[in-house]
Amino acid sequence: MSYHSELIASDIQEYLHQHENKELLRFLTCGSVDDGKSTLIGRLLHDSKMIYEDQLAAIQKDNERVGNAGEELDLALLVDGLQAEREQGITIDVAYRYFSTSKRKFIIADTPGHEQYTRNMATGASTCDLAIILIDARYGVQVQTKRHSFIVSLLGLKHTVVAINKMDLVDYSEERFEEIKAEYLAFSEQLDLPDIQFVPISALKGDNVVTPSEPMAWFDGAPLMDTLENVEIANDKNFDDLRFPVQYVNRPNLDFRGYCGTLTSGIVRPGDEVTVLPSGKSSTVKSIVTFEGEIEEAFPPMAVTLTLDDEIDISRGDVLVHSASVPATTNRFDAMVVWMSEEAMQSGRQYEVKLNTTRVAGGISNVHNRIDVNTLEESAANTLALNEIGRCEITLERPVVADDYRSHHGTGSFIIVDRLTNATVAAGMIINDGAQQAVDLAHNLVSEPKVTAADRMIRFGQQGATVTISGGTEAQRQTLLFSLEAVLFEQGRNVVAFNRTQLADLDGNLSSLAPLFNAAGLISLLETDAALEGAVNLQIDQLAGDTAFAQLEAAIAELKAQALI
Repeated sequence: MSYHSELIASDIQEYLHQHENKELLRFLTCGSVDDGKSTLIGRLLHDSKMIYEDQLAAIQKDNERVGNAGEELDLALLVDGLQAEREQGITIDVAYRYFSTSKRKFIIADTPGHEQYTRNMATGASTCDLAIILIDARYGVQVQTKRHSFIVSLLGLKHTVVAINKMDLVDYSEERFEEIKAEYLAFSEQLDLPDIQFVPISALKGDNVVTPSEPMAWFDGAPLMDTLENVEIANDKNFDDLRFPVQYVNRPNLDFRGYCGTLTSGIVRPGDEVTVLPSGKSSTVKSIVTFEGEIEEAFPPMAVTLTLDDEIDISRGDVLVHSASVPATTNRFDAMVVWMSEEAMQSGRQYEVKLNTTRVAGGISNVHNRIDVNTLEESAANTLALNEIGRCEITLERPVVADDYRSHHGTGSFIIVDRLTNATVAAGMIINDGAQQAVDLAHNLVSEPKVTAADRMIRFGQQGATVTISGGTEAQRQTLLFSLEAVLFEQGRNVVAFNRTQLADLDGNLSSLAPLFNAAGLISLLETDAALEGAVNLQIDQLAGDTAFAQLEAAIAELKAQALI
């Protein structure tokens, strides 16, 4: 809803022009359960006169049935629209609300407080400029307060407002406010929160939300709405380093080829020398085209179409940068990862990584550590469970532009997608601090081994293993050997089979050859006289069934049982 202006009646075109050019602030409310996040948003809209009469009437009707504010109007009902949310009095999914005042336009993300829905909170925060972290004045800083603050820090939000809510339940005590403020500041010293402001409020009563509070006259700061209207966000974006991820190649006719996308950072003008990554081809910007015509410069977050002087190969997923400052491309980098799936992370498993407009196969080759959000201490780990956060090494099949998230949100963040279900299982923020010496396959030479067993697992989607086939007759062994090779190959496995004659031709010790095959990431099938230590040993006379087909089925079932395929 828009702020009511007299211009609507007198000069609608001027009003629309002013409204279109207002600065947009995206912010979220977060914190622990029952801290009053939804009520605060309802209060902001109600006291700013941003609720239509029919909406207010509907809320009053629902309040009689499912309200949780006693004799007061439960303004949380304005935001909590799901039936389960109203029944339980909690927020489950992220709810967005839009409104504007005479100074600014706003998009609010009301995020859930339960630990179970931490992933929803991270999703809501990912596009915001400011976070309002609510704290119940009765309980002070809670576990979820710390968890959400840590995620806000990870996501690089530069502005944080700590709203100490329910001050009416502690008799508007200045001493209690200062106590919680000191507690939060002590915790946040370990976080990257450059701008923290504190405000005591009562969302239920309306104190210090839109208008100053009489019971808290001791507070000399501005109400929450004043902070939202006046916080400086114009300089938060990176205007120095050009990053233009190509989303679509526009080719409406033979005379026009344009590259469409949204600037994530930097400024571009006609005549700028640009380089396309990862190919490294260069050209000059010919024009910047928008729906309303050509413009002389573009800056984030504008969505534009660029045309170039030269006909070079550019496709979706490529990134245009200024030729004078070309970043390195890499297929390996470190990142802080927030795991969002019920199924725990599997190190070495192949996922699909989406960085801005490009998608590339890859996975997590190593978990450096897991972070305890309560103490911010790091501990050793080899996996991440739901809502856990850790520093991980990401390995991709091909090089990409991987910027440090702190300076380039657009090209420094990514999501990890399960290739089978297409579900988002994690979100990550790239750390480019020099600690990880990445392998740039396109530009670097190396003089020592850099490909690890985990890298091979990600590339092949399997772990190296040895399978021996023994027992029965030679004909039976070789039938099972090569049939199993064919089946696994059809399933996309990297597999190789050797009968005894071929192994003899290799003139090597079988016990030393098998580990080499495994280290190369291969599933090696070997015809042997007897079982081999450390291998998956299949003995024909112990496999179910008398026919070759039955033996093949039994062999595949055994490999599945041992999680080899």
